[in-house]
Amino acid sequence: MSRQFITEAVMMAIYGQLLVPKTPVEYIVPYTTILELYELRESGEPLMNIPDDDQHVKVKIGELIAYFEEPLNQKKIRRCLNVPWAKSPAILLGEQSQITIINSVDNASYGETFDPIETELLLSSQREKIPILTDQFEMIHRIIDGGIPVTVYDIDDFEFAMEEETFRRSH
Repeated sequence: MSRQFITEAVMMAIYGQLLVPKTPVEYIVPYTTILELYELRESGEPLMNIPDDDQHVKVKIGELIAYFEEPLNQKKIRRCLNVPWAKSPAILLGEQSQITIINSVDNASYGETFDPIETELLLSSQREKIPILTDQFEMIHRIIDGGIPVTVYDIDDFEFAMEEETFRRSH
């Protein structure tokens, strides 16, 4: 069985190591984060502090968009868009990684504390009972401070998160 995480699509572009894990992993990604890729691609705002890194990430975002727009992948994504909380069939991202799109719905249950995408990540995590994987340090602190009932891992702890689940399953 593969390890599962709720995360944003842009994480696949920024953190290449997510695409080449040592053991199988499935990323469940809210559809709105796929739409966000288009906004990030068009934005003139830098995503990374170092210009070469920023250019690299923008190229990777373009590649990810093109991959999602391939006819078979586009068909899989469209399947989940008619029903709230429906999930797409898995889309392979590599030998050990795959992505599933979820048609999450922001119901503003976390008000002003979390933005709409963060809310969708939280609700998806709660609904699917799967931890969140993020690089948003401030969001992690708001989750902890707010006592939100989800497990969250910093992306820098990805390998630990993979091992942690393996340990839980074997004991």
